[in-house]
Amino acid sequence: MNWLLPEHLSDALPQEAAHLEGLRRKILDLFLTRGFELVIPPMLEYLESLLTGAGQDLQLRTCKLADQLSGRTLGIRADMTPQVARIDAHLLNRVGVTRLCYCGSTLHARPASLLSSREPLQIGAELYGYAGVEADIEILRLLTVVLKTVDLPDCRVDLGHVGLFRALSRAAGIEPETEEILFGLLQGKDVPGLAALCAQLPAGSAPYGAALMALPTLYGDLDVLEKARAVLPPLPEIDQALTTLARLVAAVPDLPVSIDLADLRGYHYHNGVVFAAYAPGLPAAVALGGRYDGVGKSFGRARPATGFSLDLRELARLLPQPTAPGGILAPHAGEDAELAAEIARLRARGEIVIEWLPGESHGEGLRCDRRLVRQEARWVLADNIHENL
Repeated sequence: MNWLLPEHLSDALPQEAAHLEGLRRKILDLFLTRGFELVIPPMLEYLESLLTGAGQDLQLRTCKLADQLSGRTLGIRADMTPQVARIDAHLLNRVGVTRLCYCGSTLHARPASLLSSREPLQIGAELYGYAGVEADIEILRLLTVVLKTVDLPDCRVDLGHVGLFRALSRAAGIEPETEEILFGLLQGKDVPGLAALCAQLPAGSAPYGAALMALPTLYGDLDVLEKARAVLPPLPEIDQALTTLARLVAAVPDLPVSIDLADLRGYHYHNGVVFAAYAPGLPAAVALGGRYDGVGKSFGRARPATGFSLDLRELARLLPQPTAPGGILAPHAGEDAELAAEIARLRARGEIVIEWLPGESHGEGLRCDRRLVRQEARWVLADNIHENL
């Protein structure tokens, strides 16, 4: 059956496509008012470029193929963020702060979940060139405005900080291979496995092992940050991370925020604050973001960077589809200059006008609620669309 699509891929039919496009325009217009400039990277790149800075977080999700022109391996982007980082670092090459936004299809080798599409429609905003927490605050506030603009109710944001884990791992002298295992245990909140690993640490690392054991218990409201200061070692990196999280919570007082210090999402990619927005009815996050300083190093410049992205397909699933605007059914203008002029005038003011072609017998899918009729030598709009044209 040639009309069947591969699993987890689907067409967007007219009503869904209109919904997706409406969301895309609304969010990109919002980004524009905040000074974020639109960029459109290519769907394909050399594989090493797509995976730069992202490591194994994208390795298994990226579809690969051979380039018949160069013989090199190409990748179909699974995430647009590394591409935008390349544009900032290598092509724009600006000295100060750069704000960029983007929207386009990505492709995953495997779906993220049973209900996910393998072709997420990714939209996002990134801020480059500023290392201070003020940039993270701007990005988090922007996400808050996006969620309100699309009328997604009852959202909450989970905040974490990868720097906490990195600081404890370094202080404990944990080798990279062991750190990978430790990361997996924390992500899965495998407390018995975590206890077994920490018990194997050298005696001098015991305080840091105890702190790592405490991370899965440090989740909840703002009080978690004070609890963390009491149980975690007084390392400068930890103090700075907790201060940053406190400032971020204070910056979005109208958005429910929770803290999870064991959430290391994007550990191989992010190196500071990480956050995820959740909505009722969807187990997966509707938006992901955080700080990923230095990703542009492989492209020539290690720039501070922070941002977020959403999948428009997932977002559209959560929102009611808007009622399609009613159109106007008009006779075929043909050589009638007066009728053609009236149709052009209506379209110029934003109306949908569909001409009934000669001999056309079915109007399925036209979605017209008015018709253009001639009355007393002039063309006027009428509500009765069922009369013969």
